[in-house]
Amino acid sequence: MHIHVVQQGDSLWKISQAYGVTVDQIVDANKLPNPNQLVIGQALVIPIVGRFYWVKPGDSLWSIAQRFGINYVTLSQINGLDPNQTLWVGLRLYIPSPPKMNAEIMAYIEPRGDTVSDLLLEQAREASPYLTYLALFSYQAKRDGTLTAPPVAGLPEIAKQHGATMSMVITNLEEGAFSGELGRDILQSTAVQDILFDNIVKEARKVGGITDIHFDFEALPGDQRVAYGNFLRRAVQKFHPEGYLVSAALAPKTRADQPGVWFEAHDYRLIGSIVDFVVIMTYEWGYSAGPPLAVSPIGEVEKVLRYALTEIPANKIMMGQNLYGYDWTLPYVPGGPYAKALSPQRALELARRYNVMIQFDPVASAPFFNYVDESGKQHVVWFEDARSIGAKFNLVKRLGLRGVAYWKLGLPFPQNWLLIGSNFNVKKL
Repeated sequence: MHIHVVQQGDSLWKISQAYGVTVDQIVDANKLPNPNQLVIGQALVIPIVGRFYWVKPGDSLWSIAQRFGINYVTLSQINGLDPNQTLWVGLRLYIPSPPKMNAEIMAYIEPRGDTVSDLLLEQAREASPYLTYLALFSYQAKRDGTLTAPPVAGLPEIAKQHGATMSMVITNLEEGAFSGELGRDILQSTAVQDILFDNIVKEARKVGGITDIHFDFEALPGDQRVAYGNFLRRAVQKFHPEGYLVSAALAPKTRADQPGVWFEAHDYRLIGSIVDFVVIMTYEWGYSAGPPLAVSPIGEVEKVLRYALTEIPANKIMMGQNLYGYDWTLPYVPGGPYAKALSPQRALELARRYNVMIQFDPVASAPFFNYVDESGKQHVVWFEDARSIGAKFNLVKRLGLRGVAYWKLGLPFPQNWLLIGSNFNVKKL
């Protein structure tokens, strides 16, 4: 896929002519609701194999080839040029796609209430062709070892139809929040653990298509670090003979002794040595109750992943990635109104509605824009687009990680799935 950023004067027809595709192909790839109303700064994915590059002042075949990791003679042959000729500014060059990386892709899905909504079923159908695991969030563990299960109707069938498998997410959620004390009660009782593990196997067999038991125990007391490792070791001993993988979600740390309730019990080296893989939750720097920031700025994400690589093998690490952004009302006041979560599609609708330009922060590698609503209140929106996702895909490939895990399905982001297909050979189990 080529990524095109809309400029002043662009139209879909003009863009389609530049890339040799039809207007309908661009509309379909990006699910554009108003094709005649593009937003300046909007990133569009262009459905071509490879990409195009327009020569700039000072460019040479050699420098362009170096930029894209291709031999300059090969680049000249592909474009029918003499390897020694001078290029003219504005010349369009075709850049072939690099080899795809093999990767595993996970997406969490969180049904609410008693049924799986039509929206979630639709999102599962769209995503499952690009997934290794569809992760059911969540099975809530209780102090007596029982489980509260989410509704699953239709999801295992959708996953199977598209070659994806199911991951069963076990949490220490209680009354809508992660409970450290609930976690402690489970971690301190092998008798409760035995009951819990038996109930997990029963549920996994009932659902069908489960290949991974995924533990997301958060806000554990720091003194439970070793106990959590022992718990996961017992889980592996129980579930591996049953044919299940065991994985764990980890808070985003940058050092072993990082303080804080979310970090202290998550020992990267210990947990990484026990489970089959980990999901590192590299998002929520910008969050609903916090100040306006990119949700997953690439610099912060890379710091966490580079620390993780000192403790855990790359082939066990999945980078966490958000599928949403936030809309903050300004001025931000701590303890004030929460920012509203929104999809990338909704962000584009707002920018179009208020006729504002989308900007791109090169440091965070994330898009944002400001607008003033009908009541005169100022807002800032940080979200994800093809550029921000592409930059993090490049990071995954550069670091040689196992893959990517998404929190969470429910807010549409059609560009993302196309970019997965153009960057990765998704492993199917």
